[in-house]
Amino acid sequence: MSVSRHPVALRLEEQVGSATKLLATVMVLPLVDGIFPALVVAGVLGSASGVVETGILIFGGSATAAVILAEMDGSRREMVASVLIIGAVIIPLAAVEAALAPTLESVLDLPVFERFAGLVILTIAAKTASSEIGEHLPSPGVIIGLGFVASFKPSGFMLETSTEYVVNGTAAAAVGVAFALSIALLSPHLRGRVDIDRFRFGSAVALGVLALPILLGPFNLMQTEAPIALAVLAVTTLFAYDPNAGGTESAGEDDAPDDGDDDEPAAESGDSAGGASDGSDDGSVEESPSDPPLDAPPEGPTPIVDDDVAVLANGGEERGTDDEGSDPFTDDDSRAPWL
Repeated sequence: MSVSRHPVALRLEEQVGSATKLLATVMVLPLVDGIFPALVVAGVLGSASGVVETGILIFGGSATAAVILAEMDGSRREMVASVLIIGAVIIPLAAVEAALAPTLESVLDLPVFERFAGLVILTIAAKTASSEIGEHLPSPGVIIGLGFVASFKPSGFMLETSTEYVVNGTAAAAVGVAFALSIALLSPHLRGRVDIDRFRFGSAVALGVLALPILLGPFNLMQTEAPIALAVLAVTTLFAYDPNAGGTESAGEDDAPDDGDDDEPAAESGDSAGGASDGSDDGSVEESPSDPPLDAPPEGPTPIVDDDVAVLANGGEERGTDDEGSDPFTDDDSRAPWL
C-alpha cells in the first residue's frame, strides 16, 4: 500500500484489487467470518460502550483507516459516496444477524462459546499487529466454527428474536460506517499527519483489551463497565496524530509561489533593460561603413615601423613629437616637450 503496509489490508488487496472493493471487503468481513454474531451472542453489545467499541474496532478500525487514507485516491465526495454505498449493505446485514442471535444462543453452550469469541478477537488483534504472527494463526472463521462445534447443543433449539439485539447490532454497524465516513471526510487533513502503522498497533492493543473481559469472565477479572478499549484507542489516536507533519509540507508549497513572484519583477526589469538597450542601439548609434563588424575579433598591437617613415606618414614633427614623447629613452631634448 502507498502509505501503510497493513497486514490484513495487504492480504485482502491481493484478492480483491480495487480500493472500493477492498474497503467493502474489510468492512463486511466481520459479518462473513461470523465475528459479529459471535460478539452479539457473547454479550459484548449489551452496553452503549460495547456498541461503540464493536462498531469502531470491528467494522472500522485500523484496516478501514488504512484503506481510505492509503488506497482511495478519488475526491472527498467520491470517497463519501463509496462509504455510503457500503454502509447501505452492511447495516441491514448486521441487523439480520443480530436478529438471529437469540436463536443461535438457544443451540449453544454460552460459557464455552464465549471463550472462543474472546479467542477470535485476540486472533484479529495479533493479525492486525503483525503479519508474521498472523501467518501462524488460524483464521477467525475457523475459530468460530470450532467454537460452534464445541458448544453445540441441538436439544435447546428455539426460534426467537430480540428487539434489543437488533437495535444494538444496527447501531454498532452504523457506528462503524460513521467512523469510515469521518475518515473519508477528513482524509485531506489526515493524510501525512496520521501515522497509520502506529494507529494500527494501538488498535491491536485496544482489541486485546476488548477480548480480556470475555476470556477472563469465569475468573471475575476485568469485569467493568468502563470503556477501557475506547480509552486505549483514544490515546492511540493522540500518539498517531502529528499536526506538524502536514503543516510543514503545506508551508513548503506556499513558499514556492512567493519565490516565483519575487523573481518576476527581476525578470521584467531585465527584459525592460534589455529592451531599452536594444532600442538605444537601434535609435541613437549608427554604424559607419568603415567600422569593423561587432563580432570581429579585436585587432592585435600596431606593428613597429621605422621612425622616419612614421614622421613622413604623419606630417613631420607632430608624429615625431608623439613618438618621442612616448619614448623615455630618447636623447633629443628638443623633441621632448614634456621636459
